[in-house]
Amino acid sequence: MAHTELNLRERRAIEDMLNAKMSVGEIAAEIGRHKSTVYCEIKRNYYNDEEIPYLTGYYWTCHAFVPPQVLV
Repeated sequence: MAHTELNLRERRAIEDMLNAKMSVGEIAAEIGRHKSTVYCEIKRNYYNDEEIPYLTGYYWTCHAFVPPQVLV
């Protein structure tokens, strides 16, 4: 079987389903991928900010994510 990357539609679907609190198994079944693929995608694009917890989460466009300015 040939290796295929997740496309934009699949990444958006993963983000939406994670926000809806669906399990990884349910997400994998919905997009037609193995659950290890979904786990790896989430691990690769998960952002954790201990200082500003509301920014913590899955961002498939992590490289383009610019956090809002925090006034000190």
